[in-house]
Amino acid sequence: MKKCFLLLLVCSTTVGFAQKIDKIINAGQVAEIEKILSADDMAGRRTFTPGIEKASGFIETQFKKAGLKTFNGASNYRQEFFMYQCAAAEKKIMIDGEVISNDRIACLPAFAPTISLTQKDDISVVKINAGDKFGQKFYEYFQSKKNLLVLVDSSFSKRFANIQQFENTTAEQPSNTVIFVLGSTSANNFSINLTNTLSKKALNNVVGVLPGKSKPDEFVIFSAHYDHLGVGSPGEGAPHSGTDSIYNGANDDAAGTTAVIMLANYFKAMNNNERTIIFTTFTGEELGGFGSQYFSKQLDPAKVVAMFNIEMIGTDSKWGNNSAYITGFEKTDMGAILQRNLEGTDFHFYADPYPDQQLFYRSDNATLARLGVPAHTISTSKMDNEPNYHTAGDEMSTLNMENMAAIIKAIAVSSTSIISGKDTPSRVDATQLK
Repeated sequence: MKKCFLLLLVCSTTVGFAQKIDKIINAGQVAEIEKILSADDMAGRRTFTPGIEKASGFIETQFKKAGLKTFNGASNYRQEFFMYQCAAAEKKIMIDGEVISNDRIACLPAFAPTISLTQKDDISVVKINAGDKFGQKFYEYFQSKKNLLVLVDSSFSKRFANIQQFENTTAEQPSNTVIFVLGSTSANNFSINLTNTLSKKALNNVVGVLPGKSKPDEFVIFSAHYDHLGVGSPGEGAPHSGTDSIYNGANDDAAGTTAVIMLANYFKAMNNNERTIIFTTFTGEELGGFGSQYFSKQLDPAKVVAMFNIEMIGTDSKWGNNSAYITGFEKTDMGAILQRNLEGTDFHFYADPYPDQQLFYRSDNATLARLGVPAHTISTSKMDNEPNYHTAGDEMSTLNMENMAAIIKAIAVSSTSIISGKDTPSRVDATQLK
């Protein structure tokens, strides 16, 4: 009789849990949040625009509605910091006797009123050749601390506009200059002359906290970035966008931001987290991850037990529904823990199938990962064939709300033993990172 009672208790508890999570995280609720974040009136949520201010205000309202605390006793959910803009008001670049037109130039200049460089100065010429992994090469040069002239093969002309999105803005005052030039194949003799406009602007992450009950000084982070690319040229680079000029960023990364809001609602309702949970949406990811870099400096990495960074979960993965991948899967045992907690479900986490893209180093998890934190990005984006990535075609109509809800529920369930303090993922060996 006692065994029967216990079995009934377990079954009723399981059913109750399933009903609770389904009530909070479901396709309808996901669609409601996603629709607002990716709407045209957000104007693509580009950093330093009214659109991103509107998005920030909406996320702040959601965190307040969920009942989250502010970070470190702040007066509100906005984690403000400054970024510096060094806009090249005038560009005069000549390579091997050819004057380079502005549409073939993307500048990441040193923070100085004027810059003048030739082949005789401390600057290296490097290339992104046809057939190279474009993203990998770009981030390598983008993050360089040296002066570089980067010659980009003309086969990447459609992606060059994305490089130009990175122009002018940094979290610190850079001392080096990186110039990308499209279509030039050699640079034996060159001159680079820039006249820059300097400015300092405020921007903000949005951060909310659910204090832990027995382990308040151990942190679990759920994050995503809420910025995107803004407004471009009509139909720019998108297979189905027609005359549309708004880069709505429904998948990148309104989908991840939606997940963070849904997870905040869920864990607040559960009210059983032993470790402190920090929910954060970053700005400046599309400019180089500056929001997450600032956020990471406000924490002692030794106290961060795990970071779930959520990036582009709106489309089906290469394995179909009920699946996602984890970047850097092999670097800690966090993925194994998550999968173990999903035993008996239809959901499966896989290792990143695109290792050549170096995704582990390219999203907002990277800063804390480099400090040893088991910080991973969860995604479903098919990086070898995602037709709407960084185009005006990245709209809500291309996303799968049911599958998004399933992924968010899987993240909630799989993280349970980490939230409770039962499991502690192994640390990243920072000495092995590039």
